[in-house]
Amino acid sequence: MTPSATLPPTERHAALERWLWTVYAMIFCMIIVGGVTRLTGSGLSMVEWRPLMDALPPLSDAEWTRVFDLYKRSPQYLQVNHWMELDDFKRIFFWEYIHRLLGRLIGLAFGLPWLYFSLKGALRGAWRWRALAALALGGAQGLLGWYMVKSGLVDRPEVSHLRLAAHLSLAFLCGAWVLSMLIDLREGARPHPAAHRPLRPSPALRPLLIGFAPLLALQIAYGAFMAGTRAGYLYSTFPTMNGAWVGPAVGQLAPWYHDALHNPDTIHTVHRLLAWVVLAWGLALSAALARASDALRAPARALAAALALQFTLGALTVLSGMNHAIAAAHQGGAFLLLSVALWGAQRWARAPR
Repeated sequence: MTPSATLPPTERHAALERWLWTVYAMIFCMIIVGGVTRLTGSGLSMVEWRPLMDALPPLSDAEWTRVFDLYKRSPQYLQVNHWMELDDFKRIFFWEYIHRLLGRLIGLAFGLPWLYFSLKGALRGAWRWRALAALALGGAQGLLGWYMVKSGLVDRPEVSHLRLAAHLSLAFLCGAWVLSMLIDLREGARPHPAAHRPLRPSPALRPLLIGFAPLLALQIAYGAFMAGTRAGYLYSTFPTMNGAWVGPAVGQLAPWYHDALHNPDTIHTVHRLLAWVVLAWGLALSAALARASDALRAPARALAAALALQFTLGALTVLSGMNHAIAAAHQGGAFLLLSVALWGAQRWARAPR
């Protein structure tokens, strides 16, 4: 059974679209705030995980003292932030609190309407199960977030960059899942005027589409590795790294896969070189989409624009010495790039052969 076969009545589409757009926008904001939380070193400021009790920040001097005392026992305070007073702690606490609060609000913004629409019969069949899967992904994201934070509360004052990459990748998957539902809903209700025309022959399009997804996923993971290992601070020149295309310490760890996952110089080099591959591959995909159908020209143009924006933000991030605002925008740009690629892929999949 296809999703379009079980769409709710036309008069309910607008409400469903508003719901999904709201959740998608909140996930986008969550990704930006998550980037700022990481860049400001705020992610380890809340050393407790109380899903219900943490919904409110400390409201009294006594409560602030309690949470600060807990933080003082953490590796980050003992090894890095031992100079902090309470007011300094409040500044980093703010970002982690906002990050967790947004997670709870996204759960409510998705879960409550899902229950309402399900009871009213607006979500049936495959649509109900797709929405339920999105809810499950969101819950898993919260658990994975705490699993990530726990890695920085034991000995080292930093989270595992591997867990950070998993956390970021799952956030992107949650957003892509919601957007996929939204695209199917919109395309099914209001098909593109050229959607009934068959695709023009484009032999390269299918492999370009299939290959772009894992390539982009790998680049997103390496972006998280860059943040988690602070590899982004190694070089502040572009396009080369202090005159070289490959970092001088690449390959110094053994075995090779350990070097690829844990060597900051290798991580920085791979992320930079992958950026060129993603740019070239994505532009080729954009051109192939535009040639294949008039209905694919809009996502093709959006893909080319998103690629240019993301590549520029990446260059500016290193040139600025990891400016927090630019780096957070770069993380958000990756999510937008994934979104427009998904839009193009789903419109291509719906086009007649």
